[in-house]
Amino acid sequence: MPRKMLDCREMPSESGCSLTLTGEADEVLEAGAAHAVAVHGHTDGEELRSGLRSGLRDAPQATGPGAFVQVIEFNTRSYDEMDALMDGWMADIGAERAAGWMVLGRERDRADSYLQVVAFDSVEDARRNSDHPVTTAFAEKMRALCDAPPTFHDLDVVRTEPS
Repeated sequence: MPRKMLDCREMPSESGCSLTLTGEADEVLEAGAAHAVAVHGHTDGEELRSGLRSGLRDAPQATGPGAFVQVIEFNTRSYDEMDALMDGWMADIGAERAAGWMVLGRERDRADSYLQVVAFDSVEDARRNSDHPVTTAFAEKMRALCDAPPTFHDLDVVRTEPS
């Protein structure tokens, strides 16, 4: 049974909470309800738990054969704007996000050069993500912030090693 997750960034909220809970569905639901009450001031009850249940999704895997990773190379002198753009994409796509996890790194030896690694459970999930209108709008805005067109590397995961 896949692990489940709740991500506060995907829930309607004015606080900007970034907590993510991952585990068995019942554990995540209990912890999510306790968090919603203690941090966000909600009242525990069936309405809250029903909303939390609807926000449960499979936790990202992208850790073995069949998974798909995209590496995006880009240059920008507008990192703060790019960072805000990424936050906006995450908020706008919400629970429809197909990307499992992402890592963004700045190159030490080349100013304004970045590599973003985005993982998906499958190439189909990656296509669904790319075809989503929120991602399409994000990509156009991203290109406008880049000094040159970004370069994309599409990788089928063939081997992983646990840390």
